[in-house]
Amino acid sequence: MKYPTNIYRYLIWLASIGLVVWILTRLPIEAMLQAISSLDIFQWLAWIFINFSIITVLVWRWLILTKAIELSCKFSQLFRVRQAGQLISFVTPGPQFGGEPLQVYWLWQRYSVPGPAAILAVGLDRYYELSINFSVLLLAVLVLLTSVSVAFVNWYILAIILLSLIVVMGLGVGLLLRKPDRIRIWAGRLTSRWQNHPRLSRLKTHWWQLNESLQQVVTHKRAALGTALVLSVLAWAAMIVEFWLLLTFIDVPLNSTTFIFLFTVVRLAFLLPLPGGLGSVEAGLFWAFQVLALPLAAAAGLILMMRLRDLVILLIGALVLPSLQSASGDAG
Repeated sequence: MKYPTNIYRYLIWLASIGLVVWILTRLPIEAMLQAISSLDIFQWLAWIFINFSIITVLVWRWLILTKAIELSCKFSQLFRVRQAGQLISFVTPGPQFGGEPLQVYWLWQRYSVPGPAAILAVGLDRYYELSINFSVLLLAVLVLLTSVSVAFVNWYILAIILLSLIVVMGLGVGLLLRKPDRIRIWAGRLTSRWQNHPRLSRLKTHWWQLNESLQQVVTHKRAALGTALVLSVLAWAAMIVEFWLLLTFIDVPLNSTTFIFLFTVVRLAFLLPLPGGLGSVEAGLFWAFQVLALPLAAAAGLILMMRLRDLVILLIGALVLPSLQSASGDAG
């Protein structure tokens, strides 16, 4: 079983790297270096501050959600788990997933969070992440429906897909809250071949613990859920500001339609099943700048700055990862 899986991963990575190389050969490399070298100290500080703010707000949101579940996790602990999970998600082929099982494991093994509570903590955080992501993209696509006509892009279909995803997620949570038995039975069927495994012997008990915790949060912690929603919106507003900053750094002539189009292309590219959007983001920007008749030198600079930001975030994840894998726990 491992052999085909590994082959699949290698092929995905080869495809991503090949696509990046192909795009880079069509972009002015000099413009990439110039985009970085031309930034002044105030631009660097503004860029660092906005990215630091995004990470802080997202970890703060997770802290609010864990407190709603009555966990005693600290900000620094959640910061480590989140950034290390992002590192795993980046290197895992797929649309920004892959680190969640390890996040659950680290909360359980490293910080003594009960298994069902750890699953709920990660699940709630990812639900907010995805639902706001799809909602922002849906709003952007609805704007583009009436303002941008591009060959090979059907905004109506994209809007329907995004709306369907939002509805399915909402129905899933509703089913989980009102008909938990159906979900439990379905999960039991999926894991029937492993029912004798010691980790699954208490599946029913763990399931009811998870569902009970979720019911408590939804019923009695609505203020916390509302605060988490506000923080999610703030984080996305900061991401939009960060993208606008990058475009102003490379002197892209902007209007609202151009900005929304470029932002939408980048965010959709990140959803494609390539690790970290590697290749898809580069190809998407290359195509978008050509469609809008914008200078490819600006596209080259934007790609380099976005990947520089990603590299720093990944390095942070790599730095905190050893502390999560060490044998002993800590208080911080």
